Amino acid sequence: MIGSSVLAVVGPATVSAAGRWRASIPSPSSNSVEIGPLDLRAYGIALALGVLAAVWVTNRRWQATGGGPDVVGRMTLWVVPAGIVGARIYHVVTDFDLYRDNLGDIPKVWEGGLGIWGGVAAGAATAYWVLRRNDDDFGAMLWAAAPALPVGQAIGRLGNWFNQELFGRPSTLPWAVEIDAAHRPDGY
Repeated sequence: MIGSSVLAVVGPATVSAAGRWRASIPSPSSNSVEIGPLDLRAYGIALALGVLAAVWVTNRRWQATGGGPDVVGRMTLWVVPAGIVGARIYHVVTDFDLYRDNLGDIPKVWEGGLGIWGGVAAGAATAYWVLRRNDDDFGAMLWAAAPALPVGQAIGRLGNWFNQELFGRPSTLPWAVEIDAAHRPDGY
């Protein structure tokens, strides 16, 4: 679009499309990838890659402590679904006004709405249950998982960039992320 007359609002300043590339980091033009009949959402891809990275880091650190090779994999089979359910519950509870009149929408996780804190809480509680049930060391697992969570979180947050969500105040700084008008709250 360089050279076009399209304007973009980046913070309080309005700049031409050519100037916008110097004034901000553009958001992706699409948030999905189509492979045949499948429409894969960038958020889901980023979330899955974040989980895989976190599991990989945790497993390497767990085995470095002398932990068994199948423990992290077995735990992951329980923790990931519990984390998704916990993240959805947290979102629904903290944004209940969105669901008050449409309770049937609560399980529609594919329409968006996860809260990381619910995912972490449910995942940790489930990990504790799985590890204690199998006589594995929960403290050692916490040590193994501690650096894995921010790694997974950082990768998963790329999905928010594709969705143009979870952004800050308007800015003219060169590293500001450009958000389309349709994704901005009133007053931005």
